[in-house]
Amino acid sequence: MGNVNFSLEVTTRTVLDDLPKLNDIYVTFLPGTDHNDVIKQSINLVNSGYNAIPHFPARSIKNLDMLKEFVSQIKEGGVKQVLIIGGDRDILGDYHCSLQLIETGLFDGLKIGIAGHPEGSPNMDNETIEEAMKSKAPFADYIVTQWTQDTVALADYVNRMPLPVHVGVAGPASIKTLVKFAGFVGLKNSLNFAKKNAGKIFDLLNVQTPDEVIQEIKDKVNNFHIYAFGGIKKTKEWLEKENYYV
Repeated sequence: MGNVNFSLEVTTRTVLDDLPKLNDIYVTFLPGTDHNDVIKQSINLVNSGYNAIPHFPARSIKNLDMLKEFVSQIKEGGVKQVLIIGGDRDILGDYHCSLQLIETGLFDGLKIGIAGHPEGSPNMDNETIEEAMKSKAPFADYIVTQWTQDTVALADYVNRMPLPVHVGVAGPASIKTLVKFAGFVGLKNSLNFAKKNAGKIFDLLNVQTPDEVIQEIKDKVNNFHIYAFGGIKKTKEWLEKENYYV
């Protein structure tokens, strides 16, 4: 399918040889991860010809010195783009929101993505989310959303946002897996959707793809960000089968 672009989210442990033929690869900074591993994976991706996009979760950054070193090393390694997010609920240092990181000025010269929540967030009310977006948007280039299967909420969200939106979708995964991850991040609508599609026990093992979400929203956006909950291999096979490469 032409005119549809995909990015993929990986961890610091993802083997690069397993990656599909995509350009934009995001490196997660999960709770408990050493930021040096994020740096190393990002530089490995750059050296392998990818556009590496490391996550900067505010609540996992201990202090300004750590942030300076983190940003300096990824810049020296050739990284041109970052995703700045609030991150985990637990605050480990001096920062509690992505705007605080942006306001340091350390990311000047880099393309900046920020997080979006079409279904809301379990960590804050909708009014707070809207105010945060208004504060961050002037400093960012685009939005990457949390994954969702609620295309009604998604269409409304895309129409309201002041920046280009890269829509988060779940890569091929069993309904059981989607139910688990929807519960983890508080996606009520997507959780209900997944459960509704699991009427029988054996349905939980059926693999679901994001094709329907993509088809319903691609007239509004052409950038999709894949969360490979079912594994990189399944995602790669799905992209090849559906001819989604551009």
